[in-house]
Amino acid sequence: MSTGSHQCERVIPIYKCLCDTNRLRILILLNSGPQCVCHIEGVLGIGSVRTSQQLRYLRRHGLAEVEVCGTWRRYSLPAEPSPELAANLFCLQDCTFENPLFKADLRKVKTIRRKLCGPESR
Repeated sequence: MSTGSHQCERVIPIYKCLCDTNRLRILILLNSGPQCVCHIEGVLGIGSVRTSQQLRYLRRHGLAEVEVCGTWRRYSLPAEPSPELAANLFCLQDCTFENPLFKADLRKVKTIRRKLCGPESR
């Protein structure tokens, strides 16, 4: 397999993720720090089954990691993201603070952290 096709294989899941609004919103939340599933559900408002499906997709493709904290699951970006993921997350930073939906999500997660169950953010 050539280097070009290997890079293509690594970047396709990232772009598939970025093309899905809910997965993109989750990545932006995770870019602000680890999040308990209940926090993500509270922000997205899509229900636990769909939230779990999106998180499972992110984990399966190496775009998120999970830490079990008692009965909670806390998701985060990979400790060592691929260069492709790191570059795309860096590019997203500008639109995170300009896009009204993403700004609202980040405000909402701060409020939800204080109200919902789940482990305290570290």
